[in-house]
Amino acid sequence: MPRYAELFHDTQKVLRDAPEQASARFRVSSRGKEGLHREVQVRDFSLTVDEPPALGGTDKGPNPVEYALAALATCQEITYRLHADAMGIPVNEVSVTLEGEIDLRGFFDAADGVRPGFLWIEGEVSFDSPASRDELVKLKEAVDAHCPVLDLLRNPTPVRLTLR
Repeated sequence: MPRYAELFHDTQKVLRDAPEQASARFRVSSRGKEGLHREVQVRDFSLTVDEPPALGGTDKGPNPVEYALAALATCQEITYRLHADAMGIPVNEVSVTLEGEIDLRGFFDAADGVRPGFLWIEGEVSFDSPASRDELVKLKEAVDAHCPVLDLLRNPTPVRLTLR
């Protein structure tokens, strides 16, 4: 059995049998370091976030939109890995390259009606795999239907931010 197939199928069975156990909560906290430089705590990990000098930062780390692309790329790769094994599709490795564009007028409030988020995201998924093209297309359909970060970007998610 492929490496993650057992984990996938065992977890799938538990979640089908006990849907009340399906909720998973994730938490991050962020604080300022200096200027636009931020430090984000994620479990026992610390991430550095900053902006490039052209956007007022000191370039000490990726900016938030770069992390959003990284989140999508890695979520796709992880979802491909799990679903490939679960579906019995041989994949030695998968990698994702993404590019996105934002219109800075939205971020800097320089024009009415311009959204601050991505205008588009494009990418390429590359495989080291003996699988047929049809198998990889079937796998892509499964991944696109079940990748949490892709879903987050494609669909509105309720977000409530309050002042303290």
